[in-house]
Amino acid sequence: MTIKDLKPEIVWKYFHEITQVPRPSKKEGKIIEYLLEFAKKNNLNAVKDDAGNVLITKPATKGYENLPVVILQSHIDMVCEKNNDTVHDFENDPIQTYVDGDWLKAKGTTLGADNGLGMAAELAVLASDDIEHGPIECLFTIDEETGLTGAYALGKDFLKGKILINLDTEEEGELYIGCAGGKGTTVTFNYKEDQTPMNYYWFNIQVKGLNGGHSGSEIHKGLGNANKILNRYLWALMRKTDMRLATIDGGNLHNAIAREASAVAGVPVGDKEMVAQWANVFAADIEGEYRGVEPNVKIHVETATEPSFVIDEDTTHNLLNAICACPHGVMAMSNDIPGLVEASTNLASVKMKDNNRIVIGTSQRSSTESLKNSVANMITAVFTLAKAKVEQSEGYPGWKPNPNSAILDVAKASYKRLYNAEPKVMAIHAGLECGLFLEKYPYLDMVSCGPTITDAHSPAEQVNIPSVAKWWPFLLDVLKNIPAEK
Repeated sequence: MTIKDLKPEIVWKYFHEITQVPRPSKKEGKIIEYLLEFAKKNNLNAVKDDAGNVLITKPATKGYENLPVVILQSHIDMVCEKNNDTVHDFENDPIQTYVDGDWLKAKGTTLGADNGLGMAAELAVLASDDIEHGPIECLFTIDEETGLTGAYALGKDFLKGKILINLDTEEEGELYIGCAGGKGTTVTFNYKEDQTPMNYYWFNIQVKGLNGGHSGSEIHKGLGNANKILNRYLWALMRKTDMRLATIDGGNLHNAIAREASAVAGVPVGDKEMVAQWANVFAADIEGEYRGVEPNVKIHVETATEPSFVIDEDTTHNLLNAICACPHGVMAMSNDIPGLVEASTNLASVKMKDNNRIVIGTSQRSSTESLKNSVANMITAVFTLAKAKVEQSEGYPGWKPNPNSAILDVAKASYKRLYNAEPKVMAIHAGLECGLFLEKYPYLDMVSCGPTITDAHSPAEQVNIPSVAKWWPFLLDVLKNIPAEK
């Protein structure tokens, strides 16, 4: 069985087409062209704003002309992560999908179901001639994953509708009416190149096999962060011997928990045995700590080529001490919604850059603006004490839940009617574009829904096929039952 055999056929048809079009964040030109060509083929009106957001509109079907305009919304970019042993060019290569039981997966890369399935549902609505609905606006925004650029740039007169259904959540049977806001805190260490010391044993240490995952929706799972784990090893070794650090690298994206990290370091030749001995003890500790959530974590050490230089000692000490002190994970739980993370921070990436810089990317989330800023200030304080340069981004707002939402009532009634069950009404710790939409259109009544997707933002990303078969008729029932304007 392949993706082309799955039901509902029309949704999977368009999702397959989307997987064949490269669409990395900030490089969405090819998928924008695809959307505009789709609109042309289907005789639909489409406009593209200066940022690259695309709006495709469709008139009401006969008998539903008196319904209010409904906006369906998804983002068109995808997180581009792959396994180290996978050869894939995200700017040119299609995603290779395969069916594994009830799940659709990708071969060694992110699948792009986040938010490709939202896009596919919109296209299916637009292309169908047998769906009952009022007037539709389908909004496709750019660059959600790395900066919400499209939502920020959205004009205040681009949309006509007053009801918005966001299609970017990842659990069928759950309706979301709120989300966290976020901001990034970027740290820069400037280092000097010291001469490589003589009579040293050089080694490469790698942390790999972690699950990674979404730094919002999966931060509560206690998953391992490769940057923190690598630093624990290096920090402890630095305390045991005169270790010198040559390179360090870990993580990639601000909204993904780091899956892999590595470093090249050296110790005096007389302490060579200490490297392996400490690695064995440390690996056993890590495997024990993460046995329930990271069964495949590995600490791998091997001999390395002598580096051409090492990072100066002061910077090495400041860097490793600061990463050790830097918090990662859940910072507070909600007092209003049981089980909801209120505030978190993600130590996302550690990268050596040109001009002798080490740049650390972190991201903070909270639905409470003051708490979001407080956590970001905590990160700032840690790295300021370590003599690094720290910059906070402007950030983006959260979406405050509205339990009296009219579209929420429609959605709840549709789900109960179709499946004789009550959907869960939730807020999500991940960031959605809805908070920014509210800034531009404060009258919007919004709800968010989607099929079940797990391990988003990692090569383990997968979508539950039966959940799509439930989500699609639910979405159509909601559209059919929007109350007429009074």
